[in-house]
Amino acid sequence: MTLAALAILVGFILLVWSADRFVDGAAATASHAGMPPLLIGMVIVGFGTSAPEMVVSAMAAAEGNPELALGNALGSNIVNTGLILGVTAIIAPIMVQSVIVKKELPLLFAISLLLGALLWNGVLGRGEAAILLVGFFSLISWSIYSGIKGKGDPLETDTQHELEEKTMSLGKAIFWLVLGLVLLVVSSRILVWGAVTIAQSLGISDLVIGLTIVALGTSLPELAASIAAARKGEHDIAIGNVVAQTCSISSL
Repeated sequence: MTLAALAILVGFILLVWSADRFVDGAAATASHAGMPPLLIGMVIVGFGTSAPEMVVSAMAAAEGNPELALGNALGSNIVNTGLILGVTAIIAPIMVQSVIVKKELPLLFAISLLLGALLWNGVLGRGEAAILLVGFFSLISWSIYSGIKGKGDPLETDTQHELEEKTMSLGKAIFWLVLGLVLLVVSSRILVWGAVTIAQSLGISDLVIGLTIVALGTSLPELAASIAAARKGEHDIAIGNVVAQTCSISSL
């Protein structure tokens, strides 16, 4: 059990670090490719911060632990909308000016209701999964459209400022993109093994572990990013990341 606890700790540290490198590398690569800053902010950064949750859940499901995957997804949404927004607002009151972010808030509410309805019978089958995936790709399409058409949105200014602060060469960007993705997979596998081992040792379900320890750990990148953005006055990035990440996790 000591080894499993150490695996969770190491997995969390690697997960947070690799997720940050992955998002930075992906954003810089997209910038070199000529992608508009607003589109980078909405799609690359917004959905890229969901990478820890998505990879951990996929890894857990692939290894025969669907309860851990579901617990991580639901628990991460609770952490995002409760802990992260709460802590961020205490540090610096959030004032949302982005029209796009304001439009995403009703989507967040609608997707959460849809997920609740699909889980009402206690089963998430292939039919429900198809509905969620259609919703996810519809959300991606809407984000791309808004990112291309939404010139002058405050979120674009915030994203441009972030890109200028983290400038890197194309070679370096691709290096961090690939390394970050590889370490995301490795750290997720370590984390899932540790979480399942502890759950079995303590006689509790994978769902509970996913809802608590794993969900909190995989949400650490969003917590750090939102606090940093709020302290710099980039309120639209602070809440935009949380909203986009919550929507994408609920859909997947």
